[in-house]
Amino acid sequence: MTDTQAYRSGTLLIHGGIQRSNFAETAEALYLTSGFLYDSAEQAEATFREEVDRYQYSRFSNPTIAMLEERLAQLEGAEACRVTASGMAAVHAALFSHLKAGDRVVAARALFGGCFWIVANLLPRFGIEAEFVDAADLDQWRVALARPAELVLLETPSNPMLELVDLAQVCALAHQAGAIVVVDNVFATPLLQKPLTFGADVIVYSCTKHIDGQGRVLGGAVLGAREWIEKTLQPFVRNTGPTLSAFNAWLLLKGLETLRLRVDAASLSAERIADFLATRGEVRRVWYPTRSDHPQHALAVRQMLGGGTMVTFEVAGDKEGAFRTMNGLRLIRISNNLGDSKSLATHPATTTHMRIGAEERARQGITDGAIRLSVGLEDTDDLIEDLARALGRAVPSVRAAE
Repeated sequence: MTDTQAYRSGTLLIHGGIQRSNFAETAEALYLTSGFLYDSAEQAEATFREEVDRYQYSRFSNPTIAMLEERLAQLEGAEACRVTASGMAAVHAALFSHLKAGDRVVAARALFGGCFWIVANLLPRFGIEAEFVDAADLDQWRVALARPAELVLLETPSNPMLELVDLAQVCALAHQAGAIVVVDNVFATPLLQKPLTFGADVIVYSCTKHIDGQGRVLGGAVLGAREWIEKTLQPFVRNTGPTLSAFNAWLLLKGLETLRLRVDAASLSAERIADFLATRGEVRRVWYPTRSDHPQHALAVRQMLGGGTMVTFEVAGDKEGAFRTMNGLRLIRISNNLGDSKSLATHPATTTHMRIGAEERARQGITDGAIRLSVGLEDTDDLIEDLARALGRAVPSVRAAE
């Protein structure tokens, strides 16, 4: 394995974690094998006793998967990483490998719908207490963490309303309460935010999003201290089987090679689009972390290296206005995915956050007029023209009736 730890992120995205076979291939090798051979029964026994470090079975590890884990760890600045079959498998593994009956979890209210469901519905079934707080309210964090807890779960910026959490403050409060902090860093990506530097303990990703970035495969990742990864997470992953396929790992390695180019380009485009949307009369409000009108602009500038690829905006006419706008788009397509090379729009209230219910959506500020836009790699002017055309044709009829 090439020692690349000293290189910067742009180089690590290309060279991090490479293991070349005796054939000295240029591209990472794809090891499509379920198992591995032993030279003797004694070697097999020693391997299972963990006296010998070698591959056993691809549910446990695989050379292609190991390269992805090492590259992600180097990029994040983490000691170790384990990848999973999806982002939700990563969140599930991070929580359930650490928690037990009688434990207590404090979570930001603004979570992806699937993550919210795990905390609100699944954890209590196993005797784990769960408490939600408004992510941006430090006083609520202080109250919730004034008594012991085992784990804090949050995402920043949040999906879909781009609400931020003060990582340094919340991590300090969590550690005083005895909790580890698990951060979903999907929207920021490892290029625009490094939660470990603010005190976070565990980082989770849906690699399906920016890391693949081309709508091809599912994947997830959990990163943290080596001892926690190997002693807490690995036994859970090994024995429950949320395994990433070697083929998907190989595609994710290829996706990492262009991650910086894609994130930088899409972020520049997203910033321009947010500024454009803010000028439109059909748009009630725009959320973008580094815009001066974002309620946590100062925190975004302090905590992030850029605003990211996501823009959320609210149109007049509530659900009808949002649907008319989305149906009027021609270049931007409707999809609940994000972080793709193609620009994608979704209506969170009826898709990703439908099942949390109207009352909870209201508490999170997810209105019926809100549209989440994942900005891709198309020409920015073409995207702006598409949005202008859709807004101009869709919203006036509903706005006039208000």
